[in-house]
Amino acid sequence: MADAAVFDLVIRGGRVVDPETGHDAVADVGITGDRIAAVGPALAAGRREIDAAGLVVAPGFIDLHAHGQSIPADRMQAFDGVTTALELEVGALPVAAWYDHQQAAGRVLNYGAAAAWLFARKAAMIGLDLNNGLPPIAMMGAGANDMRWSVDAATPAQTETIVDLTRRGLDEGALGIGIPHGYASGAGLKEMSRICALAAAYDRPTYTHIAYMSNIDPRSSVQAYVQLIGLAGATGAHMHICHLNSTSLRDIEEAAGLIRTAQAQGLPVTTEAYPYGTGSTVLSAGFFMESDFAERTGTGYGAIEVVSTGRRFADRDELAAARAEAPESLVLWHFLDTDDPHDTKLLDISVTFPGGAIASDAVPWSNPDGSLYDGEDWPLPADKSSHPRSSGTFTRFLAQWVREREVVPLVEAMAKCSLIPAQIVESCSSAFRRKGRLQPGCDADIVVFDLARVQDRATFEAMHLPAEGMVHVLVNGEAVISGGDLVRDARPGRPIRSDPR
Repeated sequence: MADAAVFDLVIRGGRVVDPETGHDAVADVGITGDRIAAVGPALAAGRREIDAAGLVVAPGFIDLHAHGQSIPADRMQAFDGVTTALELEVGALPVAAWYDHQQAAGRVLNYGAAAAWLFARKAAMIGLDLNNGLPPIAMMGAGANDMRWSVDAATPAQTETIVDLTRRGLDEGALGIGIPHGYASGAGLKEMSRICALAAAYDRPTYTHIAYMSNIDPRSSVQAYVQLIGLAGATGAHMHICHLNSTSLRDIEEAAGLIRTAQAQGLPVTTEAYPYGTGSTVLSAGFFMESDFAERTGTGYGAIEVVSTGRRFADRDELAAARAEAPESLVLWHFLDTDDPHDTKLLDISVTFPGGAIASDAVPWSNPDGSLYDGEDWPLPADKSSHPRSSGTFTRFLAQWVREREVVPLVEAMAKCSLIPAQIVESCSSAFRRKGRLQPGCDADIVVFDLARVQDRATFEAMHLPAEGMVHVLVNGEAVISGGDLVRDARPGRPIRSDPR
């Protein structure tokens, strides 16, 4: 007897949300292979079917800012609804070798990377070996014994090397240029204009951590935003601003106003935020060593906490000693008090910024000794640490801003989690024109979740707890979460590179 099924899979009777068309109604979704084949009422049979009655069916979330880039990181982000995890703010170098490593290891989620300007700077200025096999997050801590790459302006010869190495990354398929300028604020505008002009010439975005994190002039966050917007106008580069919430500190309102004005003038400036008042970085971050750090940021050294041990610091000297011993250690920086109504308002401004994306800035998972964990234990062991945003960014946003407080309508929320991130990157990779949407012909990266139950669970005391409420998560048509459970051997993630020039 012939197989009467028309589709490989039908997701039946869910609340189907497509943020591009505004569709928000009960419908079926038919999937054939790795693509959505049909969306509509009463579709024909599928070889497999999912009963989605009472559940939301939406495009999988695209995280522009995911530093984890490993199996444990992917798994935790899948429970957060993420189907594509991109390393863009820092990036990778060499780019081709990074993609080769990821493909050989196998990935749960789709992945991609920008070219790492900062690593090119370290290679040009202190001779750092770019082929040392370190993952990008470890490369951030490398070179802490010679900080010229961070505090010095590049010579003309060094600038040429930095540009050439970054260009090589673009030629190898990078999705733009990662510019964590805050970690190398000594880089001058001549170098920055060269790098941004390179991005514009390749028609690829830059993903920028602004140069200064401070609420007082000179070298304030506001100065950094004006500088970044000026680079967009002067070079034509698409300047994507990473984590509006954390880099603005207590000047979020003023920074948001500058971005809105720039956008109203047609400048290619976009942004993102995560729904937490605590950031994360490496202990070697140069801004911690500013002599007036507390005055500039509004927090003391007691707000800095080592992820693996929970240690906090009494003063600059104590942090400097720890930094000399283990510069690559991941730390938390508690810069806003979300129990304070004023600080909650500041966080709201960044999270609800019109046209802004939600992005996690998820960091890798660490062992108790601070080394990176890339094992496959499941459930994730309780002694592994990261940041709650590595597990619960998108579900926290849905639970608090959409369901509980009703600040953001569901269709707009889905745009911030999927469509807007896709649009930010699609100028350089046509693959993203098939993502962030739930339409025939689009990739079958799909989340099916219970809006009444979706919730982050990770805390600073128990970071290893996965979010709940994602009932089914598909990546390229293959289940990575099924019936709320992890599909442990699923590895459907694919590389996403820029289109050839």
